Amino acid sequence: MNKTNPQPQAFVIARNVSKRYGDVVAVDDVSFTVGEGHTLALLGPSGCGKTTVLRCLAGLETPERGHISIAGKVVFDSERGINLMPEQRELGIVFQSYAIWPHMTVAENVGFPLKVRKVPSAEQRDRVARVLDLVGMGAWIDKPATQLSGGQQQRVALARALVYEPRLMLFDEPMSNLDALLRDQVRIELQTLQDRLGFTAIYVTHDQAEAFALAETVAVMNRGRIETVGPPRDVSFRPRTAFVARFLGLNVREGRAIRTGDLQTGLCYAEVALSERLTLRGLIGDERPMPAGSPVLTCIRKEHVMIRKLPPGGLTTHGALIGEVRAASFLGMEEEYLLDVDGVELRAIQLPIGAQAGDLVSVSIRPEDCTVFLHTP
Repeated sequence: MNKTNPQPQAFVIARNVSKRYGDVVAVDDVSFTVGEGHTLALLGPSGCGKTTVLRCLAGLETPERGHISIAGKVVFDSERGINLMPEQRELGIVFQSYAIWPHMTVAENVGFPLKVRKVPSAEQRDRVARVLDLVGMGAWIDKPATQLSGGQQQRVALARALVYEPRLMLFDEPMSNLDALLRDQVRIELQTLQDRLGFTAIYVTHDQAEAFALAETVAVMNRGRIETVGPPRDVSFRPRTAFVARFLGLNVREGRAIRTGDLQTGLCYAEVALSERLTLRGLIGDERPMPAGSPVLTCIRKEHVMIRKLPPGGLTTHGALIGEVRAASFLGMEEEYLLDVDGVELRAIQLPIGAQAGDLVSVSIRPEDCTVFLHTP
């Protein structure tokens, strides 16, 4: 990915794109830009509208309203009556199903976009061979498509999308059908290919690890709208809404604001009661006023709930809480713990400490690792 230009020229522009299916609003006034050579991931649960956005970009769906331009060319504009066909948008797309034709060879599958564009046969052969070598499938050029594994089908679909050298690549859940080990391998290969070829990419995925690993910008979608957009680390560690926090798997617990105030850092904190005995302090993530007594949601990453075995005598360090381990799951390099802290259920993930169900542990949560939002029940 091209990271040498800190302010890349906008290559993809989507403004106020809206799409309905009957009474259902699938995409609701979505806007974003993607710099040339850069990568955006549209992340969200099933039904949030991310695939519909991708299909609108590709010309496979027609929005009711909005503007879309690619590489400086307007491909859709509802007010001006512009709606270019998919083949006029000069982009490649890799679908979740791969859409490999079983009656064709690998070469015929990859060369099909060149054939419909009436590229001369000799040039077709050269370009197909070159792109198959690029994705590590050169030895399979004359093999029947029925002999391909899932990972090989994914590479053939990628080669078919790349064969006519589009400047924009769209990926719709491209790794959802691969096993975990192969997903990691393909993820690295895609990053390497983008660095080498310099194309702009937009990924659609429900997998946050995939989005954070592949994209320089992540947009989290909910009910047809973009909830938050930003660099992966910002989206992950500082969720802007309670929905984003829940989707990313954070601890999200209801409470009530006790008081708010500014510390010397200038950051605004809230003290929150999560139960009769448990109070925490956290950063206010809401722009709305949060007076004392307001119902709130406190969001904490599982990795930021730090636990330690209690020393002999059961004493904790200053400021730490005491929790009981309800369950422990070994995850390989880490362990996940289900904790009861003064009647509040929290989950923690950290390096194994060997705690088991029934053990009492010391629990520490830093205020800067909590985010507090107003809650409307």
